[in-house]
Amino acid sequence: MNFAKDKISVLFNKIFYPTLLGMLSICALTAVDGIFVGKGIGSDGIAAVNLCMPLLMILTGVGLMFGIGCSVIASIALSKGKVKLARLNVSQSLLFVSVLTMVLSVLMMADLNKTAYVLGSSDYLLPLVRDYLFWFVPTLVFEVVILISMFVIRLDGAPKFAMWFNLISSAINIVLDWLFIFPLQMGIGGAALATAISIFVGAVLSMWYLLFQAKSLRLYPLSIGLRGFYLFVKAIAGQCYVGMAALWTEAMLAVLMFMGNHIFMRYLGDNGVGAFGVSCYYIPFVYMVGNAIAQSAQPIISYNYGAASGERVRATEKIALRTAVAAGLGVMTFFILAPKSLVGLFLDISVPAAQLAVCGLPYFAAGFVCFIVNLTAIGYFQSVEKVKAATVFSLLRGFVFLVPIFWVMPRLFGVVGIWLAMPVSETLTFLFIGGYYLAKKFKFTA
Repeated sequence: MNFAKDKISVLFNKIFYPTLLGMLSICALTAVDGIFVGKGIGSDGIAAVNLCMPLLMILTGVGLMFGIGCSVIASIALSKGKVKLARLNVSQSLLFVSVLTMVLSVLMMADLNKTAYVLGSSDYLLPLVRDYLFWFVPTLVFEVVILISMFVIRLDGAPKFAMWFNLISSAINIVLDWLFIFPLQMGIGGAALATAISIFVGAVLSMWYLLFQAKSLRLYPLSIGLRGFYLFVKAIAGQCYVGMAALWTEAMLAVLMFMGNHIFMRYLGDNGVGAFGVSCYYIPFVYMVGNAIAQSAQPIISYNYGAASGERVRATEKIALRTAVAAGLGVMTFFILAPKSLVGLFLDISVPAAQLAVCGLPYFAAGFVCFIVNLTAIGYFQSVEKVKAATVFSLLRGFVFLVPIFWVMPRLFGVVGIWLAMPVSETLTFLFIGGYYLAKKFKFTA
C-alpha cells in the first residue's frame, strides 16, 4: 500500500474490512465466552465476569494509548524516511507496557479478595469473581501486547495478518470455552482459562510477525546506558502525549461498566448487574466498529499529515465520518428491533436478569450513533496530533458527563435513567465536537 499516492477510498477499504473483521472476532471471543458462561453457569456468572471487565478496559486503554501513540509517531517518521526511529518507537512501547502491566498484575494477584471488592463484588458473587480473576489477571500483559502489535502490523502494510491472528485466537477460545465449561465442568474458572490460552496464542503470533516477518517495523534492539535511557523516557512520554485520548476513551468504558455495576447493584441487586452484564457484552462490538473506522483512517491520515498533504487528510476523514454514521445507524436499529433475540443468546429469556435486559437494551442502544461518530472524530484529532482536543472530548464523554449523569438520571427517571446515562453522555459529547468543528470552520476560535 502506498499511503501517499493510492486512491483514498481504496486505501481505506483495504485496511478497514480486515481491521473490522479482526476486531469483531475479538468481540466474538468475549461474546461467546459470555454465552457459554450464561448457559453453563447462569446470570451470576455473567454478573461476575462483568464485574471484572472495568479492569480489562483500563489496561486496554493503556495498550491503546501506546498503540496509537507509537503508530502515529511511527507513521510520521516513515513518511519522512526515518525507518530506524519508527522501529525504535515500536520496540520502546512494547517493552514499557509489558513491564508496567506485569507489575500491576502482581499487585492485583497478591490479594484477589480485595481486588474483587474494589471492582464492586458482593459477598455472594465473591467466589465466582475470585475464580475468574485468578486466570484473567495474568493474561492482561498478553492483551496489551496484542493491542499494540495490531496497530504496528496494520501500519506495516499487513492488515490481513492482523485479522487472521485475531480469528485464530477467537477460534481457540470458542473451542476451549465449550470444552472447559461443559464436558470438563470447570465453571467460571474454565471460561477464564480458555480466554487466557487464546490471548497467549494471539500474543505469540503477533510477536512472531514483529520479530521475523515485518517489512519496515521489525523490532529494533534498544540502547543501553544513560543516553539510551533518556531516549527511552522521551519516546514513552511522546507516545503517552499523542495517545492519551485513547486511554480516556477506554477509561470511559471502564467508568461506564464500573458505575453501571454499582448503580444497578444499588437499585436492582445481583439481577440488575446480570442484566447490565448482558448489555456490556455487546458494547465491545459497538466500540470495535468505531475503533476499526478510526484505526483504519489513522495510518493514512498520519502519513499524509506528516507529508503535508492536507487534501488527502480531509478526504480520509470524510470517508471515515460517513462510514461511522452509516454503521452507527445500522447497529442502533438492529439493537432496538431485536432485544429479545440478543438477550436470549446469553440467558433464558424467562429469568429476571433477562427480562430487565430486554427492557433496557433499546434505551441503551439509543446512543450508538453518537458513540461511533465520537470515536471516529477523536481518532482524527489524535492522528493529526491535536492532542488537547482529543483529550478534552475523551474526558467529556468519560468523566465530565458520564459520572454525574449516572448519579442524576436514576433519581429523575428511575431504572430507565440508568440505561440512558451512556446515550445522554455521548449525545452531549457529539454536540460539543460539532460545536468545536463549526467554530474552527468559521474561525470563531483560535
